[in-house]
Amino acid sequence: MQQNKKGSKSTMQGIISITKGGLGFFAHEDLPEDVFIERTDVSTALNGDTVEVEISPKGAHDRRATGKVLKIIERARNQFVGILTKEKGGWILKSDNPRISNSFAVANVPEDTPASGYKALIELTLWDDPKVEPQAKLLEVIGKAGEHETEMQAILLGRGFESGFSDGIEEEARTLLNEREVPESEMKWRKDFRDTITFTIDPHDAKDFDDALSIKKLENGNFEIGIHIADVTHYVRPGTKLDLEARKRGTSVYLVDRTIPMLPEAISNDLCSLNPNEEKRAFGAIFELDSKAQVVKHSFSKTLIRSDKRFSYRTAQDLLDSRGSTPKADAEFAEDLYSLWDLSSALRKERVEKGAIEFDSEEIEFELDESGKPIKAYVKERLDTMKLIEEFMLLANRFVATHIAEHCKGKNPSSSMFIYRIHDAPDPDKLAELSVFLRAIGHDHLNKEAHQIEAKDLAQLMRDIKGHPEEAVVQMATLRSMAKAVYSDKNIGHFSLGFSHYTHFTSPIRRYPDMMVHRLLLANIDNATTIPDAEIMAYRQLAIAASQKEVEAVRAERDSIKFKQVEYMSAHLEEVFEGKVSGVTKSGMFVAENGTHAEGLVRAKDIPGDWFELNEKQYSMVGRKSGKTYRIGDEVKMKLKEVNLEGRELDWEVV
Repeated sequence: MQQNKKGSKSTMQGIISITKGGLGFFAHEDLPEDVFIERTDVSTALNGDTVEVEISPKGAHDRRATGKVLKIIERARNQFVGILTKEKGGWILKSDNPRISNSFAVANVPEDTPASGYKALIELTLWDDPKVEPQAKLLEVIGKAGEHETEMQAILLGRGFESGFSDGIEEEARTLLNEREVPESEMKWRKDFRDTITFTIDPHDAKDFDDALSIKKLENGNFEIGIHIADVTHYVRPGTKLDLEARKRGTSVYLVDRTIPMLPEAISNDLCSLNPNEEKRAFGAIFELDSKAQVVKHSFSKTLIRSDKRFSYRTAQDLLDSRGSTPKADAEFAEDLYSLWDLSSALRKERVEKGAIEFDSEEIEFELDESGKPIKAYVKERLDTMKLIEEFMLLANRFVATHIAEHCKGKNPSSSMFIYRIHDAPDPDKLAELSVFLRAIGHDHLNKEAHQIEAKDLAQLMRDIKGHPEEAVVQMATLRSMAKAVYSDKNIGHFSLGFSHYTHFTSPIRRYPDMMVHRLLLANIDNATTIPDAEIMAYRQLAIAASQKEVEAVRAERDSIKFKQVEYMSAHLEEVFEGKVSGVTKSGMFVAENGTHAEGLVRAKDIPGDWFELNEKQYSMVGRKSGKTYRIGDEVKMKLKEVNLEGRELDWEVV
């Protein structure tokens, strides 16, 4: 931050956010609230850019301080995706990002490019005058707008992700396949779990398996539970092409129809995947648990495993549901699975009692035809076996972070530096807004001062709201009131989980921070392993970059779901559906269809029987004459009036 006072004004550097309407908001940790920037004062800033802003303090009658962009310090991105159109002999591109209202003047477009209706990827080359269109060059014509493959590629490229890998990276990955065999010399320091019952439990369509559970009943009645994680860093070494590519990507990306892996399939689906009946290198967090799931002792070690069984969540659930009767299949693993479920349930019970917040939002899945068109949309099933796996992953992540923080502090930078997964406490102002919202819709759960609200209060809210019509809306409002979880080398704990120490150790195939954690943990349990100081220093910046990549990956997934929701509903124009009111604005109310959760706007004029207006204090739409009220969570019947596939918007009307 730079601040230079000039009379009553000052200048600061930070990140600007720009709305769909082109208004700017500048936030800074040293400011009590965002600075408002008029469209005419945004200059050439784009959403997310780092800028220098001149700030004028608010006057006696001003609601907030105002600002003016003086300089662009750094662009958040230089590449953009949108519709390419030929106009008056020149080419322009209108970005898919609704927060970018400017059209780009695009050079070097091939003559045979269709005049309109195609999406393209461009790179900004010059924009230093807000009165002139930003200049850009064409990088790639993606395909015809509205087609499945075009839209999926546009989402990825628009968020800064690439689908494939270069030939050099693929070749490096294939070369590592020669290191599949584990020599006898390596077994001197790897713990052998090949004769211990071990299995994986994953989604039915999973291609890579990066975690496995082993279980052994001990003579004292306790259980030895091994949480074995794919030993990716044994193969992907710092400075290699594979490692540099994984750093750049930061994470795998999940769209409705595909996974864009962080590592090539030779690594993610083969060499490092804990496939059944194959000897695999792993990094294990080994726990001795008593019958109440209390940790008696723990250790960390590189391991060698052979998974006995590849369960899907559903097949494992079927076996779990057979408890008390004779299992029809996989009977040899039944008792082991029952024991794991009992232990995970005890772990979960203790975690919840200590105040962990459980968000249980519904996820939408699609069945697609051969062309990618959605023919069915449904809510993803939430199974107990998902909770089972989640609980043991949380256990491993928590103990890895705690071990490093409490036992590994030395002169070597690699013994004092670590990558934590942190989640800060919510801003009291946002909690106050949440409390007001809850009271307006009839829930007086947070009836205390905002600064006194703790995680256990929000956890109780989630339990109390369960099954209510407004459950989904309250969950979303609560999530929006909270800080985002990020990666950092500074530990402040994890607010929503209720852990004082937490990290991500369990998914190195798909998250680069987990690879960093593996290297740092090994350096602390194996005195022969050291990490160069320069590498350690780089991890701090990589943690920040990984947090940013994670945000973009989540947005890409949501973009793909939103597109498929709108595309699915486009085949149902004029049909009547049941849904719930999910939000209210001056222009109308938002409703979400019950089956697909497809959300759209009912304009005030399309609510029959009266003229409806927003009651801001009650978060409702109220009829001017009749007094009829629509509140958040209310059930409604509505007809699909209009579909805008390009803008991914639905218009409903109440019937």
